Amino acid sequence: MEKSPDAFRTISEVAEDLNLPQHVLRFWETRFAQIKPMKRGGGRRYYRPQDVELIKGIRHMLYDQGYTIKGVQKLLREHGVQFAVAVGNGDLAAIEAIAQRKQVEAAAPLTAAAQPPRHHEDEMLVGEPK
Repeated sequence: MEKSPDAFRTISEVAEDLNLPQHVLRFWETRFAQIKPMKRGGGRRYYRPQDVELIKGIRHMLYDQGYTIKGVQKLLREHGVQFAVAVGNGDLAAIEAIAQRKQVEAAAPLTAAAQPPRHHEDEMLVGEPK
C-alpha cells in the first residue's frame, strides 16, 4: 500500500525516493536551516511533504546543476524556499516569477535612495512647486 502524498516520510523513505544516502540527509540538515523534519521519540525524523520538496530542489541544484553548498545557501537566502522547491519540480514559470519579484524588491530601495531627500519645510513655502 502506497502512502498518500500528504503523509509524512521517514528518513529511509526520503533517502530511497531521492536516491540519497541517509547520512547525506542528516548532513544537509546541519547545512540548510530550512530543512526541519519533525523529530519524535528516540530522535526519529519525519519529513513533511514540503521538506521533501525542498530537499528535492537542493539535491537538483547540488547534483544536477553543479552548485556548491555555499551557492545553494546563497540562493535560498536570496530567493527563499519556494525557489528551491520550484527548481526541484522543474517549474520554470515559478522560478522566473520568484527571480523577477526579487529583482523588483532589490531595485525598489535603490530607486527611493536615488531621489534627493524631501524636506517638509520646503513644501510649506509659498512659491513655485518643487
